[in-house]
Amino acid sequence: MNILGIDTSCDETAAAVVVDGREILSNIISSQIDLHRKYGGIVPELASRKHVESINYIVDQAMIEAGTTFNNLGAIAVTNRPGLIGALLVGVAAAKSLAYAHDLPLLGINHIEGHIYANFMVHEELPFPHVCLTVSGGHTLLVEVQSGGRYEVLGGTLDDAAGEAYDKVAQYLGLGFPGGKVIDDLAKQGDPSAIEFPRPMIESGDYQFSFSGIKTAVRYFVEKAKSSGEMPPIEDIAASFQSAVVDVLVRKTIRATEAKDARAITLTGGVAANSQLRASMSEAANSLGAKVYYPPINLCTDNGAMIAGVAYHQFQAGQRDALDLNASAAGPIAESQHQIAS
Repeated sequence: MNILGIDTSCDETAAAVVVDGREILSNIISSQIDLHRKYGGIVPELASRKHVESINYIVDQAMIEAGTTFNNLGAIAVTNRPGLIGALLVGVAAAKSLAYAHDLPLLGINHIEGHIYANFMVHEELPFPHVCLTVSGGHTLLVEVQSGGRYEVLGGTLDDAAGEAYDKVAQYLGLGFPGGKVIDDLAKQGDPSAIEFPRPMIESGDYQFSFSGIKTAVRYFVEKAKSSGEMPPIEDIAASFQSAVVDVLVRKTIRATEAKDARAITLTGGVAANSQLRASMSEAANSLGAKVYYPPINLCTDNGAMIAGVAYHQFQAGQRDALDLNASAAGPIAESQHQIAS
């Protein structure tokens, strides 16, 4: 069954065609990084306008690359929650129009569930239960993934997401936007123990996160160092900041893995591409006899393939949405009963 998946939840206009939830025929992603770079972050109104300009072209390219037509689709799926409301509305409007025009079933998909599912598209051997850390510019969430497509949300961020902290720290250091890759690259050349930045909530005993404090600590450190003329190498600042963030993410994820007696950890979201997070999580998991899985880069960032993948299982479980489907800026993962094969 071919499903067209559309995602416009933030600043990527994405569309993909996926067969039976796993085989990716196309996965087209148009980034808006150049548009937002001069502002140091995503400008929601500009993101929405760019989606309007791009959506038809991106859908056309996804269909062309897949070598298929709307007559060969079984359904159309779209991210309708959570995300930037204006951006979401563009994708939802496009999906509803296409579903109506071609008389196809419509499915609204939770963006976070799409990220969680990304690993299933490339790792058929994923066991249940496992612990998933979804970490990106907009989300930091720890979830137990149970069989039958059921989830238990263990914890999330109380303020800034980890990826947002990366972007803000990169801005303080004059490194541009986005900050994830540039900080990761610089950190490889720096000393992670050079500066003792705080590890917020690392010993809180729960699975909640907070990254606003470390972001502020870096800002104050940089301001003080510049005013005193004792600015350390930027590589050391990047390495020390990244070490603090990764320590928190790893410690909480490992604690949850132990508590749930899981034997697998999945990483997903844009920050899942971070080299230190992957290495540190794998090293810590080895001590538990657990294995760490993560998707390729093109499935870490926002994309339509993961949305089409989830939608296949939702469709098999009987989900159908009407043409009054709406977008929502918020959207916690609800327990669902669609069966995901391991």
